[in-house]
Amino acid sequence: MTANPASPAEELRGAGLRVTAARVALLETVRAGDHLGVEAIASGVRERVGHVSTQAVYEALHALTAVGLVRRIEPAGSPARYEGRVGDNHHHVVCRSCGTVADVDCAVGQAPCLTASQNHGFVIEEAEVTYWGLCPACSTARQ
Repeated sequence: MTANPASPAEELRGAGLRVTAARVALLETVRAGDHLGVEAIASGVRERVGHVSTQAVYEALHALTAVGLVRRIEPAGSPARYEGRVGDNHHHVVCRSCGTVADVDCAVGQAPCLTASQNHGFVIEEAEVTYWGLCPACSTARQ
């Protein structure tokens, strides 16, 4: 028999964070979304709990990212985005035209850049890969 997954409130408590309605709503919004920006997250939180300041959303995102409940990605030239998929070494593909972001499971095949040629004394824990191209919609629009 498998255990029930922890509720967002239980996850927050387990991470040592105070449980608030806004934090629970934020975690639910990020997990229900797809690489959301801060404004989209704030909007989702407001739909769930009413008024919350953008600053409170930033503070909660920082706290949840720091404890590993949320992952922050920042593709070059784009504002930060947040996702609920954490704890694995997945990567991303980003559309150069519209900015759409999608998950890509671990790189396969030859991966010369996933093993650092020199670690400079660091203990390397993960590699972050971003693939760039055109999403299907933008690719079709260009043809």
